[in-house]
Amino acid sequence: MSRDFFGAMEVTASGLAVQRTRMHVASSNLANATTTRGLDGGPYQRRDVVVASRAAGQPGVFAVEVQQIAADASPPRLEYDPGHPDADAQGYVAYPNVNLVEEMVDMITASRAYEAGVTALDTTVALAERATRIGG
Repeated sequence: MSRDFFGAMEVTASGLAVQRTRMHVASSNLANATTTRGLDGGPYQRRDVVVASRAAGQPGVFAVEVQQIAADASPPRLEYDPGHPDADAQGYVAYPNVNLVEEMVDMITASRAYEAGVTALDTTVALAERATRIGG
């Protein structure tokens, strides 16, 4: 039983870590949605979490992990604002390729998945506690 218990804990914990990273990245994207000049001189580039599965110590059981946080290569959003200090010669400002609605959906989805993971973790612990009372 302990091997199954720890496997379930590992899988759940890996999911929680991924969802926490997704929330962090989405909040960073939202915070920089209007940053027209970053360290590289151009507008902020939206970040995206790339997730991969990995073996979880038991045959046929897989956990997840953040493989990388990648920059979204889509072009910046151009808006006409000739008075802006970052406007080009034609008066257009390159804003980050961040869609506020998509980021909010990502944030809510990650938050709900995190809550589900916490519930799964609580259930796993409760089942293990009950199993030890039965066996003892």
